[in-house]
Formats: sequence, C-alpha cells, structure tokens
Amino acid sequence: MARSSAQLVTAIRQTADRLAQGANYQWGHMGSCNCGHLAQTITQLDKGHIHGAAMWRHGDWSEQLRDYCPQSGLPMDEIIDQMLSWGLTRDDLAHLESLSDRKVTEALPPNRRYLKHNLRDDVVLYLHTWAALLELDLVQLPSMQGIEALGTGIKV
Repeated sequence: MARSSAQLVTAIRQTADRLAQGANYQWGHMGSCNCGHLAQTITQLDKGHIHGAAMWRHGDWSEQLRDYCPQSGLPMDEIIDQMLSWGLTRDDLAHLESLSDRKVTEALPPNRRYLKHNLRDDVVLYLHTWAALLELDLVQLPSMQGIEALGTGIKV
C-alpha cells in the first residue's frame, strides 16, 4: 500500500469529497474516472488535460500503468510520475481503478465489501476507507519508533 503521508491522505479525501459533491464522473474517461479524479487533485490538471495526455498511448489506466516508463517523456508518464512521488504505487492506482485493494475492501462494512468500480458512491466509499487506513498508519508509526520489531534486534 501507499507510503502514508498527511498530504496523500488529504488528497484522497479531497478527491472523495469532490466526487460526493457531484463532480463530473465518467469511468470510461481517463480524466474523470477513479484514477483520473485523484490525478486531478494531485497534479492540479483538469480532466481534459489528463485525458489528452492518455491519448498519446493506447489503453485505460491499468494498461497505462503497465506500460509506464519514467524516462519516456510521454505526458501520461509524467502524470503518473507526479502521483508516484506522493507515495502511491502503480499497484495502488490499478487497485483504485478497479476498487480492488484487499486491505481497503476488508476494512469496508461487511454489507458494502462488493464494490462496483464504476459507481460514484462506491468510489467515494473506497477513497474514504483508503484514506482512513493511511491515516491510521500515520498515527501508529510514531508510537512504533524505538521499539524493536518482534525481538529481532531491528529498530523500527
């Protein structure tokens, strides 16, 4: 899962809130889908710019992430670079597009664990849950400082 930071938690929550408040959502549009909305928050680019960047290469976010090359100079790879620099991984982004990270789905209420990747309300729930898990990491991390990890002699 992503490297937790207050900045990333805030970005994920802002994205969820924007979607909950009715921002244009279209799962088939590279700038208005699950990853597209988080990309808007992180990069401050509009949906049209993100979608246009994706058109330099074929495929949806999963395919773009698979073909990602940090040295390509392609506009979409530069967007992905920015997202990765915030502590996200390519797996995080692929899971966001399909709402499929097991850590996130297992933290959902039992009656809401089967999300549809292209439903706004499910995306909002996933994002809020993911942000809460990352925030929990932030709260727990300082309390672990100076403690040896399971008696191995390794300082955490």
